[in-house]
Amino acid sequence: MNRLHILIATLTLTLFAAFSTPCAADEIRISVPASMTDAVKEIITQFTASGHSVQIIPNFGPSGTLAKQIVEGAPVDLFISANQKWMTYLREEQKIEPSSEKIIATNTLVFAGTKNPAVTRLTDITTLKQIAIGSPKSVPAGEYAVQAMEKAGIYTRLEQEKKLVMAKDVRQSLTYADRGETGGAFVYKTDALMAEHAVILFEIPQDLYDKVTYPFALTLAGSKNADAKAFYTYLTGPEALKVFLKYGFSAP
Repeated sequence: MNRLHILIATLTLTLFAAFSTPCAADEIRISVPASMTDAVKEIITQFTASGHSVQIIPNFGPSGTLAKQIVEGAPVDLFISANQKWMTYLREEQKIEPSSEKIIATNTLVFAGTKNPAVTRLTDITTLKQIAIGSPKSVPAGEYAVQAMEKAGIYTRLEQEKKLVMAKDVRQSLTYADRGETGGAFVYKTDALMAEHAVILFEIPQDLYDKVTYPFALTLAGSKNADAKAFYTYLTGPEALKVFLKYGFSAP
């Protein structure tokens, strides 16, 4: 093999090694539920401004989709879920560091839409033409909404009348209601507070659905990343808590 071939082979191996590395040492990849988008973006800005010269790459979306991406091999250092189900799923798949699992915040499910004095409780939504809901298969807010509708005895009726409009995540549900494309939407209180036109028509009674908690944990890769561990610690501190409270979340 001549020198040119050796050089090409060496370069190829170097490039392969670079692109096959799951996460660079000076970056943190985090998967975060859509409902925490604004709060976590602000926390990232605070963290980097406090002297941590590391790039944080967030991936926002439905908790179920994010969890499945991790199982399929997506490079992630830290995962936050909008319910316990998907965190338990990752624990059972041995994708997280169990000792790092904690609850970071809580939330409340509400029904939001344009002002409508005729809609003040859950049974009233049967009069609406369309209702936005995050797809229950991957969106925790959608799962909570289904729980509430089933206990209220209206879910089957709404499904049969094809009034439920499935959204990819809770933010899309809010968008449908905010634009008036649906009569209302099941969203978290934190999302509803950010709407331009929609308002909270009523809160869903807590006894109709499981408490909304946000567990978070380091992945196995993240537990070996010093920067990820530093950000994990920051998320549990007072500065991060102030941001969560600012956006309407409650302390765990």
